[in-house]
Order: sequence, then structure tokens, then C-alpha cells
Amino acid sequence: MEKYETTAVLFNADCPVCNFEITHYADYAKTNGLPIRFDDLNSDALANWNLTADQAARRLYVVHNGTLTSGIEAFIVLWRQMPRYRWLARIVGLPVIKQISALLYDYVAAPLIYRWHLRRQRG
Repeated sequence: MEKYETTAVLFNADCPVCNFEITHYADYAKTNGLPIRFDDLNSDALANWNLTADQAARRLYVVHNGTLTSGIEAFIVLWRQMPRYRWLARIVGLPVIKQISALLYDYVAAPLIYRWHLRRQRG
């Protein structure tokens, strides 16, 4: 993984849920001149991430200061970069809330969205 001077987000633009949420963040970042890059895993940008398309489709990935994070931790890192969402990063980052959020993301949300992704790919 190459090091970025900005925060970089890898997401699945073909996923309606992912695309809706991340496009919102991308628009906010662009409007506010925030140094956040948004990479679609379905583009050539995936080659810079040292992840397979299947790995990348399973959860959100963020690189900040050269450190790769995924899942709830990636959301927290992303939210910390955006003034409007720092409050959310603080709340979700609280110990008990973070643990519950991670469990819900890892065992409910991410698997459901990934299975939906696989069904869309099969047609």
C-alpha cells in the first residue's frame, strides 16, 4: 500500500447502499476542500490498495497517515477527517458503543451488504 498524504477511502460504487453513503461523504469533502480521496474498487485504483476486489467488497477500507483500517474503525477515521461528523466519530469511538457498533457492522450490516453484492453480480 503506498502512503498517502491525504485520507483515502476504498468503496464499492456498484453497491447502492455504499455508493449512496460514500457519495455523500465525497460531496461533503469536495465542497469543504478536505483532502480525502475516494477510490471505487471497480476502477484501476484498486491496484493501489493491495486488496482483491472480493476483500474490498466485504467492508469499508480507509488509509490515513499510511495506516490501513477497515470496518467501524475505518468509519471512525473517515468521520474524524470531516468536521460535520467528528461528533459521530467521538460517540461511535466510545468503548462500549464501538464494540457494539463493530459487532453489528461485522456480523450484520457488512455480511448482508456483501451477500447483496454477490447476488447483483450473479445477475
